[in-house]
Amino acid sequence: MNKFYKEERLCSKKSLDLLFKKGSSFLLYPYRATFVFDAQSHKFPVQIVINVAKKRYKHANDRNLIKRRTREAYRLQKNDALYELLQNKEELLLLGIQYVGKEIYPYAFLEKRMAQLFKKLLTQINDESH
Repeated sequence: MNKFYKEERLCSKKSLDLLFKKGSSFLLYPYRATFVFDAQSHKFPVQIVINVAKKRYKHANDRNLIKRRTREAYRLQKNDALYELLQNKEELLLLGIQYVGKEIYPYAFLEKRMAQLFKKLLTQINDESH
């Protein structure tokens, strides 16, 4: 179940516009997370998009390295930290994770930060729903 399926990626232009125009966001260095719920049919409880700014990282291999590390940290932790707690929601969570760090961090640091990001995301969702 630790796979990262195509259906989990946020590709729809309409959904991306909704996420970045109406979504709530918070900063947990080196990530900025933006999220919004959308009432559409879904196979998975979350769809995600990962961004790394071309302005900050000019070389594609640097951007790809950061995206690979971030995607791997997400893939390994999503089931325990995110999916189980969102299983009872009828809506689809659209999640955007932007890398805003000024340097390329090792995977262990990014993995820890991803776990903290999930905790903060769930508290934000619970605060908004009450």
